[in-house]
Amino acid sequence: MIRKLLFVIMFLLCAFVAFAQVKKENFAIGFNYGIGSEFPNRNYTFANQFYKLQLYYRLKETKHFQFEILIQPEVNFATHQLLNLYFVKPETPDYIHKREEYTKLKDIHEYVLNLGFLIRKPIGKIFSVYALGSIGPMITDTETERMTNGFAFADVFALGISAQVNQFRFDVRPSVRHVSNAGLNSENAGYNTKNIEIGISYCL
Repeated sequence: MIRKLLFVIMFLLCAFVAFAQVKKENFAIGFNYGIGSEFPNRNYTFANQFYKLQLYYRLKETKHFQFEILIQPEVNFATHQLLNLYFVKPETPDYIHKREEYTKLKDIHEYVLNLGFLIRKPIGKIFSVYALGSIGPMITDTETERMTNGFAFADVFALGISAQVNQFRFDVRPSVRHVSNAGLNSENAGYNTKNIEIGISYCL
């Protein structure tokens, strides 16, 4: 775990060094807080809250749009419980014990490095709307019936609205999120959640 966290820190340091060579006014830094829950289903519950650091860089600006890339280190605190014990099938080794274990309420911690691309449409001098897609590596610390612990990926699609006041920009961002390990481990059903987050950033 420590080696993986050091790798993430080194990646961020390299990114900051690279971005330091470009114009400072194209940057914004910020912080987001969000909550979410699973889409309605009969198999499981999943509720989460998360905290993100935000580093925006404006790649290009045209008459109508702005194009940005985004680095978002994230810590996610979730609770999960299996509702449908028959999701764990009899052919699963030691399935009786696993059914008993997986139906307990579990706390899950996720550590994510989201890398995103954002298209922004200004509306007047204050407001803007945007679409954001991101994907990133993730470490999860708890095994469940839907996903093994360890390495995975988080995919996010979001729509948002921003209001800029002087150098500060305030955001509201609904999103959908899918987490899975891309088949790297045996359990890969993953989680699908709907989320809402708010944030503030400072334009340099």
